[in-house]
Amino acid sequence: MTVIPLGVPSIRRPATPAPADGPMVDTFGRVARDLRVSLTDLCNLRCTYCMPAGGLDWLPRDQKLSSDELIRLLRIAVTRLGITSIRFTGGEPLVVPHLEDVIAATTSLSPRPEVTLTTNGIGLAQRAAGLKQAGLNRINVSLDTVDPARFAAITRRDRFADVVAGLRAAKEAGLSPVKVNAVLDPVTGLQDAVELLSFCLDNGYQLRIIEQMPLDAEHSWQRDRALSADAILAALKHHFTLSPDPVPRGSAPAQLWQVHGEAGILGRVGIIASVSHAFCSTCDRTRLTADGQVRNCLFARDETDLRVLLRTGADDAALEAAWRSAMWAKAAGHGINDPDFVQPDRPMSAIGG
Repeated sequence: MTVIPLGVPSIRRPATPAPADGPMVDTFGRVARDLRVSLTDLCNLRCTYCMPAGGLDWLPRDQKLSSDELIRLLRIAVTRLGITSIRFTGGEPLVVPHLEDVIAATTSLSPRPEVTLTTNGIGLAQRAAGLKQAGLNRINVSLDTVDPARFAAITRRDRFADVVAGLRAAKEAGLSPVKVNAVLDPVTGLQDAVELLSFCLDNGYQLRIIEQMPLDAEHSWQRDRALSADAILAALKHHFTLSPDPVPRGSAPAQLWQVHGEAGILGRVGIIASVSHAFCSTCDRTRLTADGQVRNCLFARDETDLRVLLRTGADDAALEAAWRSAMWAKAAGHGINDPDFVQPDRPMSAIGG
């Protein structure tokens, strides 16, 4: 099944039912192979673009999936739905005490999926080796600036040294390539981007800069304040020699650029332009929240409740069918640039990155 180019995003419900077997597809021919799993909505930082200083109303414990429930859904995803890549996110996944057990159970599935993790890095220094031993393949660590004072202002926590230590430990544990995810501050972000790239090149990390998206808990995102991918790229090109990476992008969210120096290619930097240059036509993701809801898009307004099915005795076939139906109904695009766009009720911390 081929992926067709998509025009203006549209929201519709398919008239025909989802295929009962084969790849997990939507009506536009996109195949979902990449599963993003939010393990918790809890987080030990309070980033200004994500949540208020006082935090949020967290999910009650009994509404979150148990380890057994989660592993069952992961097994269905891999063995029945064709998922080949699983990324664990949060909130902050390192606050989950059984994280290593979940990773070990996931990597024991057959066929074995690639297993990755996105974290803010707090506590990573103590757990990186254990995560590697559990089978984790790669890791992304969020870091928006290398200025400790700006870090504290953005995250409302003085934990910059912990994140840097976590990055170092991840590299030493062999969780390579270690990637750094950055969401730039509207005021200092262009300077931060240049300093972050220098930091990553010096330490052997790969930088990914992500356009700020309308997923904050307070719904205060403003398009005219967020830094665009074009502005970020222009700022980097003022200080570095960049050229497009020749490797085909495929369904990857980041457009990669090679960074050149006198000795050759020094490294790569990726820019994820979710807002200004949407890549919905090649999206291969499906999402599972900590409370067992399937989301077919980061910006979806609807969810499919697998937790209720799990807890009312549904068999694997019923869970598979519900998941397939959820993805079959995926819209052509996220619609951020539509005049009638409505931000989803859940913030990023509850959806998972």
